[in-house]
Amino acid sequence: MDHLIYTAVSGLTDSMTRERVIANNMANANTTGFRAEMIYATPMTLKGPSLEARSMTEAEVKGADMTAGAITQTDQPLDLAVEAQAMITVQAEDGTEAYTRRGDLSVSADGILQNGDGRPVIGATGPISVPQDAKITIAADGSVMALAAGAAKGTPPDVVDKIKLASPGGSNIAKGLDGLFRGEGGGVLPADDNARVQSGALEQSNVSTSAVLVDMLEAQRLFEIRTKLVSTAKDVDQSGTSLMKLPA
Repeated sequence: MDHLIYTAVSGLTDSMTRERVIANNMANANTTGFRAEMIYATPMTLKGPSLEARSMTEAEVKGADMTAGAITQTDQPLDLAVEAQAMITVQAEDGTEAYTRRGDLSVSADGILQNGDGRPVIGATGPISVPQDAKITIAADGSVMALAAGAAKGTPPDVVDKIKLASPGGSNIAKGLDGLFRGEGGGVLPADDNARVQSGALEQSNVSTSAVLVDMLEAQRLFEIRTKLVSTAKDVDQSGTSLMKLPA
């Protein structure tokens, strides 16, 4: 069979991956702190002394558009918008460190500070635990402060812990299927002591719905073209086979 069919099928696989990425971005257009996923397509060509096969494509999602989203004021003390490129450190499902821009924080029933995905927020020594029924506020440097219920007026809050605001600068990070970022190879990002957060505000998704709709139309048209290419490869193969037949 002609190598064209392999190239065509490779293109169809790339198109399906592309459409899944576009659909996921559209679904998360209103998700707090979401970073639009980006697809990377790598052409692969087999070359030799007497052979050069047609290029095939391998597509995968490895990163995201790190452009900042719009900031919305919420006036909720546990809502955070991280400034610059720093990221909030959270505990992933497997217990390792992961990083996110989602800052809609809350306190769980067992007193653990967590974000909107239910991921525990990491401090100096692990997940941050806060006193029950205390008034929790967060300073610009990420310090978590608690004021005990019934405290006298003018009593300063106690610093419970400090959110680890990680710096991705100079490190290779990849976005996982759970929407969290991690250092490639299992590396841990360093804390950025100069990072700042804005309390009472949230960073919105950086997905542009109009741009995603355009990408969706282009991806559908490309899929149709590649589907026709498979049919063309079939016709070419059948024509070549008929030419090689010996007369009866």
